[in-house]
Amino acid sequence: MNVYTLDTGLFKLDGGAMFGVVPKSLWSRQYPADDNNMCTWAMRCLLIEDAGRLVLVDNGIGNKQDEKFRGHFYLHGDATLEGSLRQQGFTAADVTDVFLTHLHFDHCGGSVVRTADGKLELAFPNATYWSNQSHWDWATAPNAREKASFLTENILPIQESGHLRFVDPGQGVPAELPMLRDIVFADGHTEKMMVPVLDYKGRKLAFMADLLPSTAHLPMPWVMSYDVRPLQTLLEKEQVLRRAAEEQWVLVLEHDAHTEACTVQMTERGVRLADTLRLSDL
Repeated sequence: MNVYTLDTGLFKLDGGAMFGVVPKSLWSRQYPADDNNMCTWAMRCLLIEDAGRLVLVDNGIGNKQDEKFRGHFYLHGDATLEGSLRQQGFTAADVTDVFLTHLHFDHCGGSVVRTADGKLELAFPNATYWSNQSHWDWATAPNAREKASFLTENILPIQESGHLRFVDPGQGVPAELPMLRDIVFADGHTEKMMVPVLDYKGRKLAFMADLLPSTAHLPMPWVMSYDVRPLQTLLEKEQVLRRAAEEQWVLVLEHDAHTEACTVQMTERGVRLADTLRLSDL
């Protein structure tokens, strides 16, 4: 098995939204903001090469949105999904599976591209796209709180293509994805977000999606305002992070602009950062 992280670019979100009820006087020490209270975040993806398959976990914001939309999020940086794939020796046509942790635009926007004549088509034409029925139903009939994060052009073309498959929480990991050891389902951030867990070089590795956006979110109450069920996130974070500390998991961070991955440890103050690392260090 080979596992790579892929950078797809950087964007900005309001620091207050990202840290919820935590005062700026506290979170800004961990994650500084600019003069507009905006913090820079990564859109990091995971690429897994194993068992004759090439699995892409999430794919960033994509490039089909108009300038007005992109201007809200201050997209910057030189990295692109296509360029990061090329750096590892792959193209979009090589990807066999796209595993979507959830369907917020900064996680799935790269799933679909807009052609020169304005048509929407799959960015990964040979891939099976994986979601789950509960989250798909949630995203395609969105509540008012999340509606702006679920964009029709990112979602419906996947289903219309015939490439969509659902993970069944009651059946475990699909046979088509044997490289995954487990899938943790979390309902705090959004309905049935999926956190994939795999064995890699003698360690368990988890791609944390929005359950743990950054190392700054390690304290249990540091929960995003974007979460639809923040108290549920508290419980889910505690369960996963305690297990990660006990079993020395490597946690890949999707949104931390400074840290690719980390390990955690139990302390008198609860679960806290142990080490930061890159997957190439393993």
